[in-house]
Amino acid sequence: METLLQDYLPILVFAGMASALALILILAAVIVAVRNPDPEKVSAYECGFNAFDDARMKFDVRFYLVSILFIIFDLEVAFLFPWAVSFAGLSDAAFWSMIVFLGVLTVGFAYEWKKGALEWA
Repeated sequence: METLLQDYLPILVFAGMASALALILILAAVIVAVRNPDPEKVSAYECGFNAFDDARMKFDVRFYLVSILFIIFDLEVAFLFPWAVSFAGLSDAAFWSMIVFLGVLTVGFAYEWKKGALEWA
């Protein structure tokens, strides 16, 4: 029984510290938070226009483009992380296939930048 407690004690200490930190941060936010929001800040806002306007109004395609670009480059990081973690045990083919992948994404990024897709104004 004592060895079982010694095995699980670090987990219990970690869970207790995490719970205490979460509680402290929540209480600090409640105590320090400003409680006079203006109507503009608490109004519903989605994709650059009011959420409760006419459904047939024109939609700026830049919002869509920014979200697609975010998804593309977020997936780049999602593929890059496991590759980087296991980098030491990879073959040359795995290295060069990732270099090709990053090259294609870099060319795409440069194309989007040149076309002005990243400019907001």
